[in-house]
Parts: sequence; structure tokens; C-alpha cells
Amino acid sequence: MLVAAALAAAAFLYYGQPATNAVAPTTPAVTADTGRITVHVSGAVAAPGLVEVARSARVADVIAAAGGTTPDAAPGRVNLAAPVRDGEQIVVPSAAALDEGPIATDGRVRLNTAAAAELEQIPGVGPVLAGRIIEARDAVGGFSAVEDLLDVAGIGEAKLAALRDLVVVP
Repeated sequence: MLVAAALAAAAFLYYGQPATNAVAPTTPAVTADTGRITVHVSGAVAAPGLVEVARSARVADVIAAAGGTTPDAAPGRVNLAAPVRDGEQIVVPSAAALDEGPIATDGRVRLNTAAAAELEQIPGVGPVLAGRIIEARDAVGGFSAVEDLLDVAGIGEAKLAALRDLVVVP
């Protein structure tokens, strides 16, 4: 009797088990988070391109991963303490590029080359006034002096005095 019970239990265990040829899951496998991100760094760095840094990295870490800055770099124009995100691009300008761009090397906005976005960074200049400055600039082919801003609707002596140290011509 004991033998019969053992045979019955063995048969149940052998034949009673579900099939083992299971189908693979149809959802894609989730990869483990490595804690690293990829950032594109360009401009005045030793090795521009893609760099991989820690998820908690700052702009300074990205620049270091790209071999540091070149001798003509202007790292003061980049917020080195800013956190970075996966897929972000960091551009380190050169001093030469700053001389030609909308922001002068001393931080003042160049009236004759600034786009609306740069003009709007000036305290007291919103989208409407920035548009008026660009319209006036385009109408005369560029400003000759900061005082030419007096020809822009909405800029009087008080506003000109507030803007004088924040802008530059040419």
C-alpha cells in the first residue's frame, strides 16, 4: 500500500506539472539605470563631442570630461555650476566668438547684433520694447551711438540712463 501511494505521488508530480515551454514575454526588457547620462559638448573645448558623465554632473564636469577648455575659451560666459540633463548640448564660446556675437566680452548687449531674446535679458526691456529696438535699428541700418535709443518709442531720458551701462554700440 505504501508503495502504491508513493507511485501515485510520483506520477502526479511527473505528469501533473504544467508545461515548461513557456512563451517569452512580449514587453521589452528594461535596462538598469547606470546613473550616467550623455551630453554633447562643443565650442572651445579640447575634445568636442559626446561625453558620458554622472547623472548628478554639472557643466564644469562636462567640460572636464571633454578635456577642459582651449586657451581661447571664455568659460565665464557659461554657468559652470548648472546641472546638466541627458541629451543636452553645452557650448563653450571662444573669446573671438564673443567679440562678434550679441554679447560683448564685458557682458553688455550689442545693440546692433542682439536678437530679441538677448535684448529681453536687459532689466526693463520686455518683448514689446525689444521689438521696437530691432525695428528702429533695422530702419536706420544700425545704431551709431547708444543715444540713438531715444528715437525708439518708449525710451526717454530716464530709460536711456538705465540702459546706458548695459548696452554697447557697435
